[in-house]
Amino acid sequence: MTEQSGVPFVKMSGSGNDFVVVDDRGGVLPDDLAAFARGVCRRGRSLGADGVVILDVPAGLDPGVDFRWTYLNADGSEGEMCGNGIRCVAKYAYDHGLARKNPMHIETGRGVLTLDLDLATEKVERVTVDMMPPILDLPKIPVDPIEVTPTGRPHEYRFTPKGGKDDLTGVFVSTGNPHVVVFVEDVQAVPLEQIGPRVEHAPAFPRRINAHWVQVHSRSEVTMRTWERGSGITLACGTGACAVAVACILTGRTDRKILAHLPGGDLSLEWRESDNSVYMTGPAAEVFSGEWHDA
Repeated sequence: MTEQSGVPFVKMSGSGNDFVVVDDRGGVLPDDLAAFARGVCRRGRSLGADGVVILDVPAGLDPGVDFRWTYLNADGSEGEMCGNGIRCVAKYAYDHGLARKNPMHIETGRGVLTLDLDLATEKVERVTVDMMPPILDLPKIPVDPIEVTPTGRPHEYRFTPKGGKDDLTGVFVSTGNPHVVVFVEDVQAVPLEQIGPRVEHAPAFPRRINAHWVQVHSRSEVTMRTWERGSGITLACGTGACAVAVACILTGRTDRKILAHLPGGDLSLEWRESDNSVYMTGPAAEVFSGEWHDA
């Protein structure tokens, strides 16, 4: 990218998560992607977003894959996956003619994901993503086994947030990103701004972690709130909702199909016994488009 040129983008939203989507097939982005993400994601001073999604078709890409994506958090750090972001980029690619296949296949840090598009109209309204089987092995999530203590109940551990007090009990799951799920009686009473960063940076999590507090209403319905690593409080987290579904099922709290209520909207989730994959269905919307010029 030359110093005078701008970066064309589309602002998109998935269940309240918002993203700056950039088609980089022509090499429009600056070399310092982390600085670019921090610049465009600043709320109140810039476009504002939970993250940046970059798509391209590099040489050597498998012919069965439509394109590759890169995801950057608002602080410039790279994330392996983003469930709401992957739905948005699928809608962007289909609606703008970059890829017209259904199902669509996207290469991510998690692997190649399959996305089924709801084409009831000329544009994509909803997307179902095969998020692949969850990872439950602590070192692979990653969670430091030395820093957590089994409670005696299946898949539940006690851990200490940063600061060395007020231990919490959680379930650890990776669905492309590391997650901890904490069950509570009243999710609205959780002081997320205070406890969120302490959990994200707890000693047990070598790559930090996404934290979710969950209230279970029935065998098929939950409400959750999220603190995302690198972004803070967000209105939704797709990989997190998948992790919540897995945690609910592992601990016997719900059935395999649930509806998750997030501040930004609802997601339908299913952890299938047939293939061990977690399937997430939710909306995606285009908000506006423009060209970014760094001040």
